[in-house]
Amino acid sequence: MTFPTTMGAMVTMGHGDLDQMVWHEDWPRPDPAPDEVLIKVGACGLNNTDVNTRSGWYSKAVTEATTGGAFEKVGKDDPTWGGAPVAFPRIQGADVCGEIVAVGADIDPSRIGERVITDGWLRDAGDLDNLDKTAYFGSERDGGFAEYTTTPARNALAVNSDLTDAELATFSCSYSTAEGMLTRANVTNADTVLVPGASGGVGGALVQLAKRRGARVIAMASEAKHGDVAKLGADAILPRAPDNLRTALGNEKITVVADVVGGPYWPTLIDILERGGRYTCSGAIAGPMVQLDLRTFYLRDLTFVGSTVIPLEVMPNLIRYIERGEIKPALAAIYPLDQLREAQAAFIAKEHTGNIVVVPKAREDTAP
Repeated sequence: MTFPTTMGAMVTMGHGDLDQMVWHEDWPRPDPAPDEVLIKVGACGLNNTDVNTRSGWYSKAVTEATTGGAFEKVGKDDPTWGGAPVAFPRIQGADVCGEIVAVGADIDPSRIGERVITDGWLRDAGDLDNLDKTAYFGSERDGGFAEYTTTPARNALAVNSDLTDAELATFSCSYSTAEGMLTRANVTNADTVLVPGASGGVGGALVQLAKRRGARVIAMASEAKHGDVAKLGADAILPRAPDNLRTALGNEKITVVADVVGGPYWPTLIDILERGGRYTCSGAIAGPMVQLDLRTFYLRDLTFVGSTVIPLEVMPNLIRYIERGEIKPALAAIYPLDQLREAQAAFIAKEHTGNIVVVPKAREDTAP
């Protein structure tokens, strides 16, 4: 099979507002390098990392909450998730589900036709465990907001599932982030886990994956979204930011806080942790600057765990959970790829519970 030499792609031209994402009907289609595969994108999910990378929020010059808009000052040499500045233009999008349609010279052609989802963490082939030698799909290299994308063959994971492409495109970033957090915090069936922001993509994944480990889960979300959060299996659901969290929790003893929210409410979350409790974090959408009383930290024997680069076993484990039906997608909405701006606007406004996905237009390949 031969393919068009150009493709539709939403290309981010620089840091800034939504207008930095520009639709191109004739962007050059990539060819796979010797160790890579070419994927025809079926669907690609949206995540906070897409918004934050585009807006420049990862810059140390930015101290406010995630807004999705432009910031007055962005340090252009500051790192992103993968630890290096973004080069523009860039095709973003980390959560691809699609089909391998071609392979590089070093890859077994039998992989053509595989249905895959992408592992976003791009590791050094000779040093897979080295956290300093990692990059991120859709950040340090082009991702999935296009009709076609390439990635190292080891980052294209075969999946056997009856779920749709759009449903499968909700898993890679959000669920791997959540599983990485729970893995780093060593969550077990002996824990009670508090999840702020449980109606979001990572928050909802945290609820499901913590329950899968046998933990008791207390979710926090705006009351309008409690019904949707309940479907994810939370044992109890609280308002997004109770005035008195200790009273709202009643007799619950929180041993783990799994947080991607941060912001001004953060000290309240730390104060309710049991002695010896763990705080695990992979985001700060309500603001990165927080106040910490170090006496609470050390007198209560707390452990704080940052989580960005996921352990190697996380993505293969997620594939198994998906194939066994142990976790389910939280698909909120589907937009056409060329309406990515509108999709991100809805994502930023938190109009939905769960994940938003974009789908390329159908376009026939040209047979040989």
